[in-house]
Amino acid sequence: MMKKCPVCQTEVVGRSDKIYCSPACKSSQQYEQRLEQEAFYFEVDRQLKKNRRILRKYNQVGMTTLRQEVLLAEGFNPRFFTHYWKNGKGQVYFFCYEFGFLALQEQGKEKFVLVTWQPYMQH
Repeated sequence: MMKKCPVCQTEVVGRSDKIYCSPACKSSQQYEQRLEQEAFYFEVDRQLKKNRRILRKYNQVGMTTLRQEVLLAEGFNPRFFTHYWKNGKGQVYFFCYEFGFLALQEQGKEKFVLVTWQPYMQH
């Protein structure tokens, strides 16, 4: 039974446990696997940067409230954040770097309170 290289489909000659026909094919396969593994990292990083840009755009004064649909329409994804802070009332603010948001329901409408990170939020 002849084994075929998973990269180029040529015959693999040599030891019985050999998988690739050449070091070049082995390297190519490992490179592709690394790209696939890092693709998730790049996707998360891209979304975090997008979220930060959107939060910064709508929060020019340090604190504002706006409908969730406005942010979501621009591609904001609230599941991506860098850290969180819980205030004394137990409300959890999620942050994308220095810009944060708190999900609220006000008069039956889903809203976000947008804030910027403050020194007192450290603890």
